[in-house]
Amino acid sequence: MITKVRSILENSPLTLILVGGLAAFSAYFSMYAFRKPFLAAQFQAVDGWHIDFDFKSALIIAQVIGYTLSKFIGIKVVSEMPSEKRALSILLLVGLSWLALVGFAVLPAPYNLIMMLINGLPLGMIWGLVFAFLEGRKSTEVLTVILSASFIIASGIMKSVGTWLMLTWGITELWMPAISALIFFPLLALSLIGLSCLPPPSIEDELARTKRVPMDKCARKQFVKENFVCLMFLIAAYVFFTALRDIRDNFTTELWQELGYGGQALIFTLSELPITLIALVIIFAMKYVKDNYRAFFLTQTVIIFGALLIAISTFAFESNYIDAVSWMILSGMGLYIAYAPYGALLFDRLLAAKRFAGNAGFIIYLADSAGYAATLSILLAKYFVFDTQNWLSFYIQLSYLTAFMVCVFIVGSILLNTFSSNRFSAQQVTA
Repeated sequence: MITKVRSILENSPLTLILVGGLAAFSAYFSMYAFRKPFLAAQFQAVDGWHIDFDFKSALIIAQVIGYTLSKFIGIKVVSEMPSEKRALSILLLVGLSWLALVGFAVLPAPYNLIMMLINGLPLGMIWGLVFAFLEGRKSTEVLTVILSASFIIASGIMKSVGTWLMLTWGITELWMPAISALIFFPLLALSLIGLSCLPPPSIEDELARTKRVPMDKCARKQFVKENFVCLMFLIAAYVFFTALRDIRDNFTTELWQELGYGGQALIFTLSELPITLIALVIIFAMKYVKDNYRAFFLTQTVIIFGALLIAISTFAFESNYIDAVSWMILSGMGLYIAYAPYGALLFDRLLAAKRFAGNAGFIIYLADSAGYAATLSILLAKYFVFDTQNWLSFYIQLSYLTAFMVCVFIVGSILLNTFSSNRFSAQQVTA
């Protein structure tokens, strides 16, 4: 059946986009059910937890440690993964994360903390494995628009699902994460079948975006050596976005409570919908930029715009020009306008512009490993250095810092690629 469907998709670009986009969206959306619902719980007065440290915060740190380790492992695993093993690998990795959630519910505190670390350990590789099905195509922007919608809206939806299970069905905080995940397991399985049906990039795709192949250690070293300074600028900016995004994502409940909107399950979802729409329209528009170097440059300009929107909206909120909901929407819009293009198209276009035979998963995981290591460091700093500061104040200060540093690094990248003697050749990179 898969062979027959693949043949149909090879001869119908529109059908390929519909099937591939929906399957990728569903796969990554489902993964969030295994990662995020626990954030909807408060975990106050947990039996067996006698340490003078917030239990939920300990869970977040444990999962982030696992997720960060996963990103470092993914540099090798994702970049070297053969295409025929991707779907099964995703299923096994997500299955392991679910078993960890069951272990979290069964084991008493504090021993269940290790289960949350194990939960995060396999999930950090899912984005790269899903994105690998889509990269290197002329339709990559369209496909990744659909994929990117998943991680923008999924977190809010999964927290709403978790809240709904606890409030409506009386599911305990400890079992809610495993039950939330189980609900989405059939959708994950169906989506992996869909991804397995996708044909590899065509010859036309390879001419436009370069051939995508697994990268061994030598290929990875060569790419980094040739593009070291450019990668440092881009990854440095990405580090700040990742930290800000993860703080916002992990502590949305606390932020909304401090803003006066606690206990409203739908606030997570409704606030993310306009953010999703605007961010995805911008990514989709890049499809019409055929020249890979020009698309790479324009994407960096969009990133700067997103950073400025974060700073301006935060200043407007602090100055009482806009209310809390408007600020969360506008600052989130700026964050995702800038953050989403990294995994969706910036590195894909960089690879195409350089005409380097490899895969974008390697670059994504270089950036992700640095980003989540920084996130972990910032979390620890918040708890042990800035422990008296509330999350709202901390998030506001981090927003300003992120906006400033991102502008510095991205401007540096643009200047480097504009004036460097090794600048891309526009004649070689037209898609």
